[in-house]
Amino acid sequence: MKIALVGYGKMGHMLESTALSFGNEVVTTIDVVAPDAKVKAAAGDYEAVAKAVKESGAEGIIEFTHPSAVMGNIKALLPLKLPLVVGTTGWNDKHEEVAALAAECGGTIMTSANFSIGVNLFYKIVEEASKLINAFDEYDAAVWEMHHNQKADSPSGTALDVAKHVLAGFTKKNEIVTDAFHSKPQANQLHVSSTRCGSVPGTHTVYFDSPADTIELTHTARSRQGFASGAVHALENLKKFLDAGKLDAGKLYGMKDVFPEF
Repeated sequence: MKIALVGYGKMGHMLESTALSFGNEVVTTIDVVAPDAKVKAAAGDYEAVAKAVKESGAEGIIEFTHPSAVMGNIKALLPLKLPLVVGTTGWNDKHEEVAALAAECGGTIMTSANFSIGVNLFYKIVEEASKLINAFDEYDAAVWEMHHNQKADSPSGTALDVAKHVLAGFTKKNEIVTDAFHSKPQANQLHVSSTRCGSVPGTHTVYFDSPADTIELTHTARSRQGFASGAVHALENLKKFLDAGKLDAGKLYGMKDVFPEF
């Protein structure tokens, strides 16, 4: 398919090489600072981004930019009614607004905190483990994550998703806390802590701790390649399912919608 890439930093370049290796064509790359992007758009000029995508003849869009720009891009790109995959995180609180916008304009969007196939398998493993351990009162739980020092949001969307999968099985906890504790935590609170350092692509660990032992479940990304491969496949599947009538236009979708295996 013909793909437009909105955002052409390190991730955008990897998305381009991945899309090409899968037999797709990248018809345009758009960025506000990247000197080698085909289109340079001024920061905040979201209409220019949409215009460049429309003129490129793209059949689908992948957006990987910055939390400060993602909502402006979404609002400008959704009305184009092209399948849109958004990899930028940090806008979880806007999902209802975006779903309403998609329904209003007939655009279709798919997003995930993490497009890695391995991470999505990790989600299922964590939830099943949480259900098993939930039967034993002596265990407590916590989540820790580490990312490179260029990541803008903290905790990451992936860490929050991991926490939600813990809560789905570990019913003695029902509140996620991401700030530092300044007093004794309550038994119902699940602490999600974050570290930013160096060039770490992403590490997420769930701890189940008792007086006798500790169980750790960890997913460690070796590179961003897993994210890129998942995002490109997500766009391919989104378009395929829309064309086949398996998904309806005008909605906000997630990984389970475009990867039924999950």
